[in-house]
Amino acid sequence: MRLIRGLHNLRSTDYGCVATIGNFDGVHLGHRAVFKRLLARGRELSLPATVITFEPQPLEFFNPTAAPARLTRLREKLAAINHNGIERVMLLEFNPNLAALPARDFVQQLLIDGLGVRFLLVGDDFRFGHKRSGDYALLQTMGAVEDADFTVENLHTVTHNDARISSTRVREALAQGDFTQAQHLLGRAYQIAGRVAYGEQRGRTIGFPTININLHRRFSPLRGVYAVVVHGLGESPHPGVANIGNRPTISGRDDRLEVHLFDFNEQLYGRHLAVEFRHKLRNEQRFESFDALKQQIQQDAAAARAYLGLN
Repeated sequence: MRLIRGLHNLRSTDYGCVATIGNFDGVHLGHRAVFKRLLARGRELSLPATVITFEPQPLEFFNPTAAPARLTRLREKLAAINHNGIERVMLLEFNPNLAALPARDFVQQLLIDGLGVRFLLVGDDFRFGHKRSGDYALLQTMGAVEDADFTVENLHTVTHNDARISSTRVREALAQGDFTQAQHLLGRAYQIAGRVAYGEQRGRTIGFPTININLHRRFSPLRGVYAVVVHGLGESPHPGVANIGNRPTISGRDDRLEVHLFDFNEQLYGRHLAVEFRHKLRNEQRFESFDALKQQIQQDAAAARAYLGLN
C-alpha cells in the first residue's frame, strides 16, 4: 500500500483512481464493506482503490476536548486498511488551511486535479469544505462536468442486529466491557498496539513488573483493569492483566496502558506488541495506600488468571 502524505507528495502515476473519504476509525465491518465495494469498482475500471483520510480527525481539530475516543491510532488504522487490500491512502493533515478550504476548491484540487478520481464512494450525509458547505449534491454536480468526469455513489448501510455498524457503537460496546459485541462489529477482537516504553518501574517493587505502552491518543475508549492476552511475543498470545488509566494512587498523570505478563521475565523495551482485551475486571480507582493497591493488584491478577483458564 502506498501512503501519500499530502497533495505535495503526489506523483504523476497517482493520477487516476477510485476513492472514498472518511475517518475510518476502528476499520470496522462497515468500513470493510466500503473497501470491498471500492476494490470491486476499481477492478471494473482497472484503477487503484484510494482511501482519503485525515490526521488529526476533523473533530479533534475543531473541538479536541469533545472529540470521541480513538479506537485506533494512525499506525493501527493504516495497517488495518492495508490488510483489507487498499492500494493507496491519501493522508491529509487537517490544519487551519484545510479547514478554511472552500468545498469547490477541495473537489477541484484534491479529487479532480490531484487524484483524477473517476468513481467516488461517500455517504449521502457526507459534508466537507469550509463550514461544511459541500455535500453529496455538490459532488454530483462537479463530477458531471466534462473536465472532471467522475461518478458519485452512496455508501450502503451495513447493519448488525438491525442497527447500523458505526465507530460510535464500537465505543459504546467497549465502554460497557462487551468485547463480544465489539468483536461482532469490528470483525476481529479489539486490540491496542504500540511500542514498549520505559516506565517508573514501581511494579517491580511489589512483584508485578509491567510493560508500558503509550496510547498515542487524547482519550482511550477503555479505562479500568482487564484480563488480556498479548500478541507479538511468540507463536501464541501470552496472558496477563492490564490497567488503562492515569494511575490515581501513584501519579494521576496522562493515561497509559500497563500490562503485567504472567510468568514472564524478559526485557521488552522497544518491542511492538498488541494487547487484546478479553474481560473487564473492574473500574480504575484510587487507593488510600500503596499496600492497599498491592493487595488489589494481587486480586486482579488472580481474577484474570481464573478468567483466562490458568492454574
